[in-house]
Formats: sequence, C-alpha cells, structure tokens
Amino acid sequence: MALSLKKHPMPVQAPEVRAHNFEEVALGYDGETAVAEAERCLHCKVPQCRKGCPVSVDIPAFIAKIKERDYDGAIAKIKETNSLPAVCGRVCPQENQCEKYCILAKKGEAVGIGRLERFAADRAMAEETEAAPVQAAPNAQHVAVIGSGPSGLSCAGDLAKRGYKVTIFEALHKAGGVLSYGIPEFRLPKDQVVQKEIENIERLGVTIETDAVAGRLYTVDELLGEEGFDAVFIGTGAGLPRFQGIPGEELSGVYSANEFLTRCNLMKAYRFPEYATPIKVGETAAIVGGGNVAMDAARTALRLGAKKVYIVYRRSEAELPARAEEVAHAKEEGIDFRLLTNPVAIEGDENGWVTSLRCICMELGEPDASGRRRPIPIEGSEFTLPVDTVIVAIGTGPNPIIAQTTPGLETTKRGNIAADEETGKTSKEGVFAGGDIVTGAATVILAMGAGRKAAAAIDAYLTEKRAKKG
Repeated sequence: MALSLKKHPMPVQAPEVRAHNFEEVALGYDGETAVAEAERCLHCKVPQCRKGCPVSVDIPAFIAKIKERDYDGAIAKIKETNSLPAVCGRVCPQENQCEKYCILAKKGEAVGIGRLERFAADRAMAEETEAAPVQAAPNAQHVAVIGSGPSGLSCAGDLAKRGYKVTIFEALHKAGGVLSYGIPEFRLPKDQVVQKEIENIERLGVTIETDAVAGRLYTVDELLGEEGFDAVFIGTGAGLPRFQGIPGEELSGVYSANEFLTRCNLMKAYRFPEYATPIKVGETAAIVGGGNVAMDAARTALRLGAKKVYIVYRRSEAELPARAEEVAHAKEEGIDFRLLTNPVAIEGDENGWVTSLRCICMELGEPDASGRRRPIPIEGSEFTLPVDTVIVAIGTGPNPIIAQTTPGLETTKRGNIAADEETGKTSKEGVFAGGDIVTGAATVILAMGAGRKAAAAIDAYLTEKRAKKG
C-alpha cells in the first residue's frame, strides 16, 4: 500500500456545537487510526524529529511501539523524558518543533507526532497503566520547587526519579500553574487530564503544598536555611498582565486575558452559579492580541454567551503568533478577525462601562527586532467597534515577589530571573530557575524542557556537594 502523504484527520466536535460548550474540541484518535498514522513514520536512520523536542522524547521509538500495538511500551518510552505527555499531546506547537523536522514533511504532511503522543497518554490514563508509586530513601536530599506549572512539575518529576525528596510550593489553591488557570477546558480538560498528570507526579513521591506563596510564607533563604532544603528551583511563570497604556483601560468591562481566563478556568466561572464566580462578557467582546492566549480568550468569550467576538491584531495573518490549528478552530467557530488593526482608546458610558473600542488601521513596514514587519498607523483611518467587553492579551511579565525577597538573586531589565540557559543556574548558590520566569511568556513544552535541564543541573550540583563532604 502506498504511503499516505496526509495525516489522518483529528476527529473534532462540529463548530456549531462546540461553540456553545466547554467540552474538549479535539476528540483524539482511536486505536486503528493511531496505528495507521504510526505506519506513516519512515523510521529514518538519522531521525530529525528528535532535535525539535525540548524534552528529548525518543519519537521514532514510541511511534514504533504504537505501530506494534505495544501501547504500554509506547507510554513507557515517552515517560522516560516527558512527565506530562497527555498535556503535551494537546497543547504543544508540534508544527514548529518535532513535526517541523519530520522528513515526510518535505513531500507532504508530517507524521502526527503530537496526536500519537496524546493517544498513548490517554490510553494509559484510561487503562490506569501508570507506574507504581516511588518512595525516596529516608536520607535523600530535599529540593524545593516554587511553582507547579509545566517547568516546576517537569523539574520535580525528574528529580523524584533521581531519588530526591521534592516539595512543590504553589501559590494558588490548585496545582498546575498555567495548565490550570490559563488554558481553557475545551483545549485541556482539567479533571480528566491536568489533575491526572499531577497525580502521576505525586505518585513519584513529590509533595505539593498549595496556598503557599513563596516570598511571603517562606523566602528562598528560609527554604535553604531553617526549612532544610538543599536546593531550590524557581518556576513561577509569567503571570503579571501587560496593558497597552491607552485611555479607558480602567473602565468596567476591561479584563486582562490572565484575569479573564483565571476566573473561567481555575475559578470555574463558566459553571456559574454552581461556582460562585460571576463573569460578564455582554453581547460583543473584543480581544486585543494574536497569540494562543488571545485565541483562548476569544473562544471562551464566545462560549460564555457573546454573540459577536473580535480578534483585534495589529499585524496581518502571516504574523499571527497563535498556532495555525487554534486560528482555524477560532475561524470555524465564527470569531471575526480584524487584522492590521490597533486599538487607540477604550470608550465608556457615564456609569464607567465599556461601550466601544476605537481603533486605527495599520500597514506593514520594514521588519523590526522580532523579524516581523513593523506595523505603522495609517493616518485618518480611525474607526469604532461597538463592544461591551475588551480583553487585553498582549503578553505577561514576571511577578516580582521572589526577586524582591531574595537578596543576591540577579534579574534582567525586564524583571526576569537571570539564569543559565542550559542549567538554570542563577547568581545565588543552590538556586536554579527556568520557564517563563526566565524567558518571559513562552510555550508549555519549552518550560518543561527548562525544568528538565535544571533537574539535571541540580542533581550534578548536589552530587558534587556530597562528594566534597566526603
């Protein structure tokens, strides 16, 4: 049989149905489809796909296991380096990572690596074929991990596998970081996926303390001192919202995407009044920005009852930073993309509520520092969009609490923690950092990769320390 140059399609909910519910959009492969997709893999002598994976999954090996219908072997192979496979199979931008380097992509579509990873992980969860609990030795060294997002969970999982006692300190009442508060239910189910992945990390012997604000409950120095930890990893992410600084941002009906999505995902506003978290979107919502967070906010606003939802983005579609799949899903659901458009003011009524978004048309000039063509305002092109809600999704920055309470910890001019790219080592001995707190807002898988590198570096640091003690 001739090799198919096209991926097997991912089954999805119909757009007209899913636009009104919070159930997962992508439904996943069944066993026969997964095997058929695995059979597309060329099993190259020098596999290029692996160099695109930040957590170094042995991609050809796990795909070969699926092809052989050895599903337990497939998930075991993935979990050698990836602590959160069901998450990664859903939210990783595979098209810019592993699948980008797939040799098959030179002639057709890449192997559906992410879809196969999701299949293996979901099947393991459904079959409850997870590994037995791991218990660290009584005299094992103790590492504190601050933050339970992707980098913290990845670092903790790797350290636990290496025999360390690990305690994660999470500021919120629920573990998961951006996996719990940022990414919507319809892309990443919380109970069926995120919670189960966290439970798998706990099975490795990791302890998670929630409602524990590091920098307030314990400082980094206190963790390394009287609390008795031998090293600390900081993976607190980038949760501080950014705004444009235009008139009207103080009006009622203006949200940061961070607040809007946290209210909906972590605090379950989409199930109001079952959960006592009200959220108002009105008839028409405008989301400012073009990344994955903007798509998440737009599609959430639609599901919360908005009749019309705009994406307002200052560049063209070619420069949209969101995943192509998320953009396609948003368009299918009826989101209205107003490209080459930039807000200049938010207008309100006498009661202080949003009534409209004043915008200006843009054109693209020469490339800027990001390599993308710089948007330039077109004089005299201002217009108004009548809206009830404006959600600003133009990026986030680091919360300064750790830096402010940790003497000797160097930060960058943007307020991120300065850390070595390969090891996560900071200016303070025994303190490592990784993920968005170091790089600024990036992807889940890049944060996980940073957590893994830091775990290896912490192991090397503590091993050397033990050796010196004799």
